[in-house]
Amino acid sequence: MILSGKEILRHIGKEIIIEPFDESRINPNSYNLSLANELLVYENDVLDMKKPNPAKKIEIPESGLMLEPRRLYLGRTNEFTKTDKYVPMLEGRSSTGRLGLFVHVSAGFGDVGFAGYWTLEIFCVQPVKIYPNVEVCQIYYHDISGEYDLYNSGKYQNNTGIQPSLMYKDFEK
Repeated sequence: MILSGKEILRHIGKEIIIEPFDESRINPNSYNLSLANELLVYENDVLDMKKPNPAKKIEIPESGLMLEPRRLYLGRTNEFTKTDKYVPMLEGRSSTGRLGLFVHVSAGFGDVGFAGYWTLEIFCVQPVKIYPNVEVCQIYYHDISGEYDLYNSGKYQNNTGIQPSLMYKDFEK
């Protein structure tokens, strides 16, 4: 089951942590998260799953930044989230999707116990100007049934910034 907005609000500060939190961002069954003021872009035209891929930071000025089509940008949420009881899920907002801006292209499924900032996979189909602190995505929570272990040793756990792919670590096992 997906938690309603009222249920999310009831659990804020207890089983659900969103910092900073703004009650006006609660939706009927989700909470809007905002875009931080920086992006990462990969420096190489060809990426390799088995190797770290160099990336550079780009600041998003208050006046906005024009994104280029067919280029992957990695951003992050301003908000730190944590829950040990629910499965967090992340989706782009329909308002951004209707601009041809895809926020969080894949990997929107969080683990129970995930704590950190969400890295956003951002892609656009035509040039679009973005701004820092805009509400670009939404988090929602699924209840979980059955026994589970909190998974706290993931590659992206407790991150503080934008996380490029760490898939190469899967090949080191």
